[in-house]
Amino acid sequence: MRLRNGRLASLLAVFAFASFSLYSWPTHKADEESSYQRELQSMQDRLRVLEQQNVRRSHELAAVLADLQRGVNRTNSVPSPDDWAFLGHKGPRVLPGIFHYLPHLQGTAAGLRPGVLVSKGRKDVSIVMGVPTVRRAMQTYLVDTLNSLIHELSAEEKKDCVIVVFVGEIDLDYVHSVVDNLKTGFAREFDSGLLEIISPPSTYYPSLNNLKETFGDTPERVRWRTKQNLDYSFLMLYGQSKGKYFVQLEDDIVARPNYLSVMLNFAEQQPSEDWLILEFSQLGFIGKLFKSTDLSLIVEFFLMFHKDKPIDWLLDHILWVKTCNPEKDAKHCERQKANLRIRFKPSLFQHVGMHSSLSGKIQKLKDRDFGKQPLHKAHPNPPADVSTSLKTYQHHQMDKAYRGDDFFWAFTPVAGDFILIHFHEPTNIARYLFRSGNVEHPGDKLFNCTVEVLPALNDAGKATLRDVREQSTSYKRTDDGFFRVGAFVNGLAEGAIDPSFGQINSVRLSILTDSPVWVLISEIYIKRVAR
Repeated sequence: MRLRNGRLASLLAVFAFASFSLYSWPTHKADEESSYQRELQSMQDRLRVLEQQNVRRSHELAAVLADLQRGVNRTNSVPSPDDWAFLGHKGPRVLPGIFHYLPHLQGTAAGLRPGVLVSKGRKDVSIVMGVPTVRRAMQTYLVDTLNSLIHELSAEEKKDCVIVVFVGEIDLDYVHSVVDNLKTGFAREFDSGLLEIISPPSTYYPSLNNLKETFGDTPERVRWRTKQNLDYSFLMLYGQSKGKYFVQLEDDIVARPNYLSVMLNFAEQQPSEDWLILEFSQLGFIGKLFKSTDLSLIVEFFLMFHKDKPIDWLLDHILWVKTCNPEKDAKHCERQKANLRIRFKPSLFQHVGMHSSLSGKIQKLKDRDFGKQPLHKAHPNPPADVSTSLKTYQHHQMDKAYRGDDFFWAFTPVAGDFILIHFHEPTNIARYLFRSGNVEHPGDKLFNCTVEVLPALNDAGKATLRDVREQSTSYKRTDDGFFRVGAFVNGLAEGAIDPSFGQINSVRLSILTDSPVWVLISEIYIKRVAR
């Protein structure tokens, strides 16, 4: 009986507990839901505040970046005091960018201003061509390169571009010798603003001693490639504000005809603006065209790693950073880079230098996509008999060159040698052009050689001859009656014939001194007066 009463008591207790639990559970659940709702609402409020702060900070950051970009585009040098005040700093010691990678330039703007500047200030052109050059221990190719670049430009193209020669030396005597030499040969190009020369200031280069040796390069090669990175960066910064596009060239190249129009058309016809580089040569850093608006990014990347790798490697790394996925394979990376680095064929520039600017280095690099260039150029010249005192090499005769069938090639000239063109009939000549050297033999040029004309010897011609003697004292007359009207400069002679000479019987090239090299004439053009 006591057992049954105990079981009954236990059952009553369990029933009572269950009844209490069932009664209290809905109330407890409601309290938890209310608590969760309060926490959720609080979290939403905090997220809303954070989102507002994020938007505000994004606008502030965009404003800072925009102001920095304006500063870079405006000066390409040390920011103004207003720029520093905007950034909340007192001086350039905390500025990231160029002065962070070249700390010896901090606190002065002079380090990024040309030490030597020869310029007419031409701007707003379509293409800026940068030609860096340095002192070479062996042969220099700069004049030949400029001759090729300028010769292949039309009159209109010469108005829509600028060629900037960067002399990467701080020896002012050497820099001025380059300036004087180029001014002698390219006076018209300097006067028109087509050609400019710059060199860095003496404070631009940091110490190039004790550089880390990498990739098995010798200390000399490490110094050479490091300085080259600095040279190209300075040149790009200078050219950035002058035109829409900037193309990097070298000082030992030749160019295809119409190369400027081809580059410009190719750039303008790209379906999008996503590209970073247009390549017009497969070699090194030759013929690489950039949008000027991208140069700040590119230069900063070069300077960031200027001590570490050659410049063509750094250029490839920019593409890798911008487009390659580390989780994808190398083939995928190359496909992605091809969207930013677009190649044009055939190549527009060919490397011709044998001696590198790195002392002792011989490089026989040739761009296979350049194709074979013509070794001579033909023109419809007036009928004439052609003779010369020069000893012809093989079958490259002077009469073939005059007709445009071949180039003329002869052994080393000496003082007194000549080439004579005697017209079948007296001819009114408007202009003349004689070009020596060609792509395969750029050094076989005429030096210290004059262009002379012999007026026709009829009654009217004698009267004209007297007028010339009286009025044109700038023309020197030879003992046999010829008048010197021009001379070869950098292997080229061209000019107009004074109309007062009247009809011309003959044109003669007279060599005044012994030459150190053979002579090759690749182009002859005697332009008659239009009827």
